[in-house]
Amino acid sequence: MAPARFLLGALAGLVLVVAGSRASAQEAADCPKAMPAESRCFAGQDPNGAFYWIVMPKAWNGSLVVHTHGGPSLKRPYRDQPTEDLTRFAVTVQEGFAWAGSSYRHAGFGVRDAAADTDALRQIFWTRFGRPRHTLLHGQSWGANVAAKTAELYGADASGKPTYDGVILTSGVLGGGTKSYDFRADLRAVYQYYCRNLPNRDEPAYPLWQGLDVNDRLRRDEVLARIDACTGVDLPAARRTPEQQRVLTNILTVIRIPQRTLVSHLDWATFTFRDLVHRQLKDQNPFSNMGVVYAGSDDDAALNRGVARFAASQAGVDALAYDADLTGRLTVPTLTMHAEDDPTAFVELESEFHDTVARAGSASLLVQSFTDEHEHSKEATPEYAALFRGMIAWIETGAKPSVAALAAECERAKGDYGEACHFDPAFHPKPLDSRVYPRIKPRPRAGSR
Repeated sequence: MAPARFLLGALAGLVLVVAGSRASAQEAADCPKAMPAESRCFAGQDPNGAFYWIVMPKAWNGSLVVHTHGGPSLKRPYRDQPTEDLTRFAVTVQEGFAWAGSSYRHAGFGVRDAAADTDALRQIFWTRFGRPRHTLLHGQSWGANVAAKTAELYGADASGKPTYDGVILTSGVLGGGTKSYDFRADLRAVYQYYCRNLPNRDEPAYPLWQGLDVNDRLRRDEVLARIDACTGVDLPAARRTPEQQRVLTNILTVIRIPQRTLVSHLDWATFTFRDLVHRQLKDQNPFSNMGVVYAGSDDDAALNRGVARFAASQAGVDALAYDADLTGRLTVPTLTMHAEDDPTAFVELESEFHDTVARAGSASLLVQSFTDEHEHSKEATPEYAALFRGMIAWIETGAKPSVAALAAECERAKGDYGEACHFDPAFHPKPLDSRVYPRIKPRPRAGSR
């Protein structure tokens, strides 16, 4: 059980939580069904407008997990938004940790804003419940970029004492902003080469690196209809026309993505690119396909002659690097887990992260693990239990865990969660350039990260 001082003030009803010099309302909330019995849940809104949820399990182990969700969502933040990941990663609370997650202050891209909101929530929890025995960050997908940036920016207090004791990054978009999305820029260009319907020939043209013109009122369902009309992606193969099948095969082969994620990647390369470029980067271009030699189609020469080309600006690259690139300078133990066949955030991003960390001289604080799974949003539950148990052991003993040790811990957790384990200690990802075409574009200038 947690020491009494951790539980003081954990009362139902409305309370005020002080974050810096401003106060925010926090109220008791009904816990999602996935939470252990007698857990206590609290919902609130921080001074910057981000909504958050906090969960205190009855048998609290005295440690906190601050969660950073993926996306980024383009929907306006709302009160119960954090409960989606709270339910998905209920294993955290089932393992005895307190949990805190933020919606972030605004919709759309913004790694630094999300990192600031994440650390603000950490402060809210510490003010409300006292400093935990250990405070961990857990970032999922794009949220792994947010968690890693949070650790870089807010990893120590004014006296230099660490604020976070460990970082866990799962299915992470860890190549940094200036490298993680190049393949989606390629997809946007290659799709338009074949389909010519985003924009249509009779619609105003715009640079494809913008994703979608800022004034274009196309809805997601309308874009999906255009994608389906061109590729038949939502149709059974037997119902596609020969031309639809040809186009679909060419796009998937050239961009090296599975059919099941074509629509989601195009959604990102359309709507999220528009948000990123217009709102976050002030209309500067961070994307380039200059020098890319596309391969795998039924006529590569014609594709490379006809595809739209665009060059990134130095200002665009620097702005995206400032917001989302990582320095690799780790200060606390860091664990990652990634499915080898992740269809959304390629496993090769882990190679880029490893190299960034190694160049920064922080490799001794990094353990990367891989599973032979095929999903992105969530892997097998006992694998997360193994990560959290392994992290606490690393913090408390100083002994860096091997992937084999994580796999063994997963086997012990398997009985608690009724799912199989899939760790693959022998796996090592290939370089990112083996999955994403090399290209010519400016390097981020010194200091832009």
